[in-house]
Amino acid sequence: MLVDRARMFLLSLPLVPLVFFLLLLAGCGGGGGDPGAVSPPPAPPGATTGSLQVVVNSLPAGTNATVRVTGPNNFAQDVISTQTLNNLAPGSYSVAAASVSVGNATYTPAPATQSVVVTAGATAMATVAYASTALTLALQDIGPTFTSPTFVTAPPGDDRLFVLERRGVIRIVRNGATLTQPWLDISANVFAGGEGGLLSMAFDPNFASNGYFYIYYTDPFLNIVVERYGSSPTPNVADPTSALTILRIPHPQFQNHFGGLVAFGPDGFLYAATGDGGGAGDPFGNAQNLTSLLGKMLRVDVRSATVAQPYTIPATNPYVNGAGRRAEIWAYGLRNPWRFAFDGEQLYTADVGQDAREEVNIAAASQGGLNYGWDIMEGTACFGATTCDRTGLTLPAFEYEHGANEVNGCSITGGYVYRGTAIPELAGRYFYSDYCRGYIKSFFATGAGIVEQRDWGLGAAGQVVSFGRDGAGELYVVSAGGRVFRIVRGTVP
Repeated sequence: MLVDRARMFLLSLPLVPLVFFLLLLAGCGGGGGDPGAVSPPPAPPGATTGSLQVVVNSLPAGTNATVRVTGPNNFAQDVISTQTLNNLAPGSYSVAAASVSVGNATYTPAPATQSVVVTAGATAMATVAYASTALTLALQDIGPTFTSPTFVTAPPGDDRLFVLERRGVIRIVRNGATLTQPWLDISANVFAGGEGGLLSMAFDPNFASNGYFYIYYTDPFLNIVVERYGSSPTPNVADPTSALTILRIPHPQFQNHFGGLVAFGPDGFLYAATGDGGGAGDPFGNAQNLTSLLGKMLRVDVRSATVAQPYTIPATNPYVNGAGRRAEIWAYGLRNPWRFAFDGEQLYTADVGQDAREEVNIAAASQGGLNYGWDIMEGTACFGATTCDRTGLTLPAFEYEHGANEVNGCSITGGYVYRGTAIPELAGRYFYSDYCRGYIKSFFATGAGIVEQRDWGLGAAGQVVSFGRDGAGELYVVSAGGRVFRIVRGTVP
């Protein structure tokens, strides 16, 4: 009966007082205590998505951040500056930021990762603040002293480091220790006088399955020799009886300008860079002579090498049809190319100058038939003349003059473009040195020219003979004093 009377009373009230009265009744229920967690405000009518504003602070003007946002329904989006992401499904989103390199500084994000909840009809916020620190490098001695080392390398992904000694021995460094037995010893076949010796090594792209590797050296008759060897069933020892000669190039007159690098290009072909035959000023005119293999970049296909036919000529070589020109030639006009390197689809070739200039040539790896100018040009200057015909010549992308008393150097040592993972700020920087000065320098090559030239202040290596790379893509420096150093991140003072 009392319930019926209350119901009749409520129904007799006007609408607005009725609503107010019901709210009062609801507020009086429960009798105090903790009200519990505060619920988020209700979404506007019909709202099913929300927004996330990513705020990026403290990067130099024009510098892109590296931020990735991931969330429900496999959502993923990269953010390079302050931005609001709309129409997001409600849920938890991860905001992960990476360091950014600008010139000589590294900008580190804080926080590096954070989680943000997006609710329907609302805008959440995530702030990424960058702070800069100067990037420095150091040289880490890998340990032993070698006998006139000339080169270091490793197959991709391999934890061993292969160190070449000029006398004709290849040694293995593993886990910081040099193995007692050499990987290969061909010292009986090597002329190590002058600028000769065992100068470089390249692993076949299919080394993991076929065990082949290639070496570049000078023999007792001063010939330039490129040979293929194979691995043996014995771990960490090659098969010394497996030699297959790929190239043997006469170099009879002088004991300098042998060139010295063999490497595989991105096309799978084998490249070798030879010197002009030695002497001052290319006295025999080899570099511009297309019937000579000296002063050239050579390219051959060794995938089906046999004793009867150690190589074939790639169909896209510029002089494949002969006409009095050697079909092995890929490029010419080189004086003494002391190291070249592929970086993706680009080829960097460092060429030692005569009296005044050192140069680095940069070209598309697919572009054959280039004439780099020697002995018409030394760098961008005419050689031995006040004027010269530059028609058809490819001038260097980078050069430096020796300067008074060779203050800048006298003999370039080419290196590599950094593509390792230990120091991501260095990505894309080409490293080089000079034998007379021993510095470690780098630059960044862009479509607009050479930028970010830097001397890293690393003089501990002394006279730098070569650079090298390990199986992870990290860079090494080979010293004439017998030490091998890894380039590592330095300590910020």
